[in-house]
Amino acid sequence: MKLADVLVRPVITEKVNTQMEKSGRYTFVVDKKANKLEIKKAVEEFYGVKVADVNTIVVPGKAKNRFTKAGFISGVKSSYKKATVTLAEGDSIDLFSM
Repeated sequence: MKLADVLVRPVITEKVNTQMEKSGRYTFVVDKKANKLEIKKAVEEFYGVKVADVNTIVVPGKAKNRFTKAGFISGVKSSYKKATVTLAEGDSIDLFSM
């Protein structure tokens, strides 16, 4: 798998921002086929930092329903894989300067 295909996008939420500031942990949505070694290599190459630890989770899809003028519509929100990356002491990523 190409390293450019591993990282899909960073996750920006209040909880993740708190983790960034306090413990140097950054969260990314990654390709479902990517493993921890590929995620570590991709983050180190793209952001020029040293990765200490990688934790992954597959977020399951959810059933979603809504009522419209056309009637009741049922669907499924797709599942995705999330990776939380802990950086080495003293390293940081500036996600907001892009």
